Amino acid sequence: MAEIEDDVGRHKLEKYIALLPGVQAALEEVQFDVAARAEALLLAHRLEGHSSIDVERGDVDRYVILDDERGKKAALSIEFGRAADVVVKKDKDGQPHLVMQSASEGLFILARAANLPKKRKGKVHLD
Repeated sequence: MAEIEDDVGRHKLEKYIALLPGVQAALEEVQFDVAARAEALLLAHRLEGHSSIDVERGDVDRYVILDDERGKKAALSIEFGRAADVVVKKDKDGQPHLVMQSASEGLFILARAANLPKKRKGKVHLD
């Protein structure tokens, strides 16, 4: 019976394969395609705000990020929607007051761009 080593040099076999130049090039191509689709979807829905699509590179993986750090920090609500709520805000004099926040449907920018199923509340499952 043959035995298969699961280490290649200093890496596990999966990481060794993932770090091969051809695999990394394919990941970058997919990342670019998903980011371009996400940017187009975001631009089609943006009325105002500062949200944007960013890309990050990990040791092995590539990430496409819906960033709203400069805006209302609402990336999760933009992606998955939100329920109606009452929030406390401060007026220009620093006095707190209640504001009704209406419900909104999620845009599923990242899920649609990556051809993933739409799932609410951050539960996007890969098939």
